[in-house]
Amino acid sequence: MTVYHGSTLEIRSPDVSHSKRFLDFGPAFYVTSYRVQAQNWARRKCARLPRAGSAVVSVYELDDDLSGFDVLRFAGVDEAWLDFVCDSRDGKAVYSAYDAIVGRVADDDVFRTIQSYRQGDISKSRAVELLHFARPNDQIALRTGRIIAEKLRFVEAYSLPTEA
Repeated sequence: MTVYHGSTLEIRSPDVSHSKRFLDFGPAFYVTSYRVQAQNWARRKCARLPRAGSAVVSVYELDDDLSGFDVLRFAGVDEAWLDFVCDSRDGKAVYSAYDAIVGRVADDDVFRTIQSYRQGDISKSRAVELLHFARPNDQIALRTGRIIAEKLRFVEAYSLPTEA
């Protein structure tokens, strides 16, 4: 399967040591099967770090056979996914037993709904209902060096044109 990672530089040899801790699925090397999503990630990171250079998308082949690894897959947005993302973002190591986690992204639009739920403004069931309307996306959090070394192969990288 072809996957993409958006950043400010080409990443030929990914690792998890450069990851932030309080992400949807914990510290990991994150990729997506959506090219446009990775491009958006790269542009957003570039905007946050203006001295970092240009927006770059690295392209990889991820082996579809992940047997032999502990992989958690969320089929969609549901209460289990919501609890997991909230716990991860709160710093709880609910992700620690997994080599990889696959599921939806809690992007900016999704995160507003999550914040409303966490603040008690809406119920969990209402949050899940609203989250079903978010645009399709995905993320694969590769959490261990072993899965990266054995299952992910760098293909190429390309810079995105500067937006006017």
